[in-house]
Amino acid sequence: MIIIVLSSCPSSLRGDLTKWLFEINTNVFVGRVSARVRDDLWERIIKYCKKGKVTMVYNARNEQGFDFRVHNSEWNPIDFDGLKLMRRSAHQKAEIE
Repeated sequence: MIIIVLSSCPSSLRGDLTKWLFEINTNVFVGRVSARVRDDLWERIIKYCKKGKVTMVYNARNEQGFDFRVHNSEWNPIDFDGLKLMRRSAHQKAEIE
């Protein structure tokens, strides 16, 4: 299973993703693809998303049972004792407060 969430990306990218995945809500795509197709899709997304934000979540054989990738996000993935967590940078926290 793969889930992709787009934000501020070109509509052409959305159309491109519908070739492999279902758009279940605006800018939310789900489907089941091989690891090779998933990696190819990620490369296409990075190439065409421009300044947009992207989050991809997919099944993985690890403690959590899933893994994720982000692009142009204020949240950064970190490894915490073998678990992958998301952390907002201190610089961005200060901007919010």
